[in-house]
Amino acid sequence: MSEEVKIEQEVKHEKAEERIAILHMYTTFNNTIATLTDMSGMVLARVSGGMITKQDRLKANPTTAMFIAKRISEMAKDKKINALYVKIRSETGSTSAGPGAHAAVKSLIRDGFRILNISEVTRMPRGGPKVKGGRRGRRV
Repeated sequence: MSEEVKIEQEVKHEKAEERIAILHMYTTFNNTIATLTDMSGMVLARVSGGMITKQDRLKANPTTAMFIAKRISEMAKDKKINALYVKIRSETGSTSAGPGAHAAVKSLIRDGFRILNISEVTRMPRGGPKVKGGRRGRRV
């Protein structure tokens, strides 16, 4: 009888299976776009600032980013996802992410997701095409 009690206690203490996904956040100073994918890259959910608010000036707002994260978390919980890798990207060559990135990540943590890694994957130009204006620049 004591063996049965031990087995029941072990079953209760087992962790729930961790289901991992990747959250790609594209944050600019005009908009915030969040895409939730599984580990192979198949899109599970996609939410943008325009789906939350109709005013163009509010699409990159931290408050709107919180609502984006809330909707993404609802969709992720429907698919039983409880851990996330977060990849934050901003416009190419930009020095910092948009205003919504930090607010969205904080909202996801508050919703109970385990954030495994936050990486900044903004593309940086290296050289690129020739600058317009000739050898001595544009003369005004």
